[in-house]
Amino acid sequence: MITVSNLSLQFGGSTLFKDVDLKFLPGSCYGVIGANGAGKSTFLKILSGELEPSTGEVLIPDHERMSVLKQDQFQYDKYPVMDTVIMGNARLYEIMKEKEALYEKPDFSDEDGERASYLEGEFAEMGGWEAETEAAQLLQGLGIGSELHSALMGSLKASEKIKVLLAQALFGQPQIILLDEPTNNLDIPSVNWLEDFLLDFPGTVIIVSHDRHFLNTVCTHTVDIDYGKARMYVGNYDFWYESSRLIQQMIKDQNRKNEEKAKELKEFIARFSANKSKSRQATSRKKLLEKLEIEDMPASSRRYPFVQFKPDREVGKEILQVEGLYKTVDGTEVLGGVTFRMNREDKIALVGENEIAQTTLLRILSGELEPDSGFYKWGVSTSQAYFPKDNSSYFDSCELDLIRWLGQFSENQDISYLRGFLGRMLFSGDDALKPAEVLSGGERVRCMLSRMMLSGANVLLLDQPTNHLDLESITALNDGLIDFKGNVIFTSQDHQFVDSIANRVIELTGSGTIDRQSTFDEYLSFKAGK
Repeated sequence: MITVSNLSLQFGGSTLFKDVDLKFLPGSCYGVIGANGAGKSTFLKILSGELEPSTGEVLIPDHERMSVLKQDQFQYDKYPVMDTVIMGNARLYEIMKEKEALYEKPDFSDEDGERASYLEGEFAEMGGWEAETEAAQLLQGLGIGSELHSALMGSLKASEKIKVLLAQALFGQPQIILLDEPTNNLDIPSVNWLEDFLLDFPGTVIIVSHDRHFLNTVCTHTVDIDYGKARMYVGNYDFWYESSRLIQQMIKDQNRKNEEKAKELKEFIARFSANKSKSRQATSRKKLLEKLEIEDMPASSRRYPFVQFKPDREVGKEILQVEGLYKTVDGTEVLGGVTFRMNREDKIALVGENEIAQTTLLRILSGELEPDSGFYKWGVSTSQAYFPKDNSSYFDSCELDLIRWLGQFSENQDISYLRGFLGRMLFSGDDALKPAEVLSGGERVRCMLSRMMLSGANVLLLDQPTNHLDLESITALNDGLIDFKGNVIFTSQDHQFVDSIANRVIELTGSGTIDRQSTFDEYLSFKAGK
């Protein structure tokens, strides 16, 4: 259990949150949400003891062990994978290493024997004999095969390191687990495995995540950091989202009614206050007016961009034909005879174990790459806009401000017109004059989406567009693609994003495709039943 009392944090001259009083109980999973910069990750750092609050305290019983998902992928590069996982229980790993050092001594003394005996007892009590088995099970569940368990962390790919660090956080049956963006760069089977693990976990789990499906699946409570406060609600993300919208609408409706009533009273007072026969009524109306309270809605830190893709023309009967595409990347064949035809109203999600294959296909269809063999043909009525997974070439060393940056992709050079598109993506006022090269990852994504909205294309190609976006921007993009009247081919690791947009799923298998005219969840059910 964690008890948070009178917590506040001042950072950079401003208060992120204050007067926070919360309790986190065993058997519950808490999703921490809020806009970028609201202080979600900072809140987790305070809970873990990494950061001191300005006021208040965090109380955790001494016998409860907390485990935290590490963010530094290079911290353990010199250690084997198995050791890195077991380090999740620092005391157990310390005992293991001290035991090894004692038994390797050439002059093993009686004193050493007594120490070793004590350590063996503590080791057994902590479940040390099952440590490697537990670590191996965690690694296997997250898709790290046994052939990598003895490898050095430095030899692993970034996506594999993330899985090992996640296994480290889950290792050793801690009572409390803190996870900051645990699903980032995880494949779908690994996310599903993690969901099952957390659903069965008996302790306390606190998670920061932008993955709505994940939050909805595992969370029993939602902690919303907004208005400079941190408030806890029972229920998952969707329950919080719908409830908060309902409450906000109720406040707006009440305010509107109060404003209308106030207007009527003011008009009555103005008309009759000089009339002796009506003056008494006017006075009573004035007193009533003074009692009317219009509840000011606090300014939320959340900002929702407006995403709307408008095609300049409809697609015709022929949209896209792909025949026998083959492509080898760095000596490995990633596309092996990809064949499909796009139909009107198709919104296709590309899935599969190899993300390089998905990116390669989108790069070929956008004209960035040539296939080794096979061909593709766009219909004459189509126009395409491409969102690349790596957008660094658009921004690195670019000294243009955002207005001029966006102007590169527009026939209309009117500044008000360009500012309009930037404003929709939350770049208003002086923000539109920022140099493009200094933008954060999320800001770059919003600029790339502005560029796509300008294009008027009727076919959109998007490679991992939800990366770096906050929940508000993901929701806006999600809604924009659902409403889009053209065709879409896209990839994403956001389960809800894929399931709510796609009406067709194409799995790239390496030797061809599995093509299903279905939603993503229907495709997963099909795969599970095979």
